[in-house]
Amino acid sequence: MKRTTFRTASTGTALRLGAGILVMGLALSAPAKDGSPSGTAPPPVVKAKPSMKAKHRFQVGVASWYGEKFQGRKTAGGERFDMNGMTCAHRSLPLGTWLRVTNLKNHRTAYVRVNDRGPVLEGRIVDLSLAAARTLGLAGLGMVSLEQLGSDDPGLALAQMAQLQIPLILPVSVR
Repeated sequence: MKRTTFRTASTGTALRLGAGILVMGLALSAPAKDGSPSGTAPPPVVKAKPSMKAKHRFQVGVASWYGEKFQGRKTAGGERFDMNGMTCAHRSLPLGTWLRVTNLKNHRTAYVRVNDRGPVLEGRIVDLSLAAARTLGLAGLGMVSLEQLGSDDPGLALAQMAQLQIPLILPVSVR
């Protein structure tokens, strides 16, 4: 005679449910790491680190420029300094950051890329390349404002296209 064993769904489910309740009960009854009963531990307190400061996207101060003496020397970014490029040196901004520099005397604006560290002299916030200083109308020292730009800034896109010196090609209209 053939023997058949039947296992009902309710028996398997009851076993799984019982095991789940047992594990959950053990977890809830175990003390927390700090010795307090489980479930009553206070939420963790998140404290701000003292070194965390808001990033300043604007800076106002004295700008200077540097040119022929440094032409061809390596910058902090590893590239050769080009006094005819639209670049600058800044003490703390990440290399490769784009800035909108505005001369506060005549309100001329230039877009420059940080590729070096400096200025060395105290009291100055940026050293501009000769080309950037000429664009701003700086003959020596001058008061400027710096604005850190994001990659989605339309003025930055136009400035980058101008630096590439690619002619704007418009499609021929179809008649």
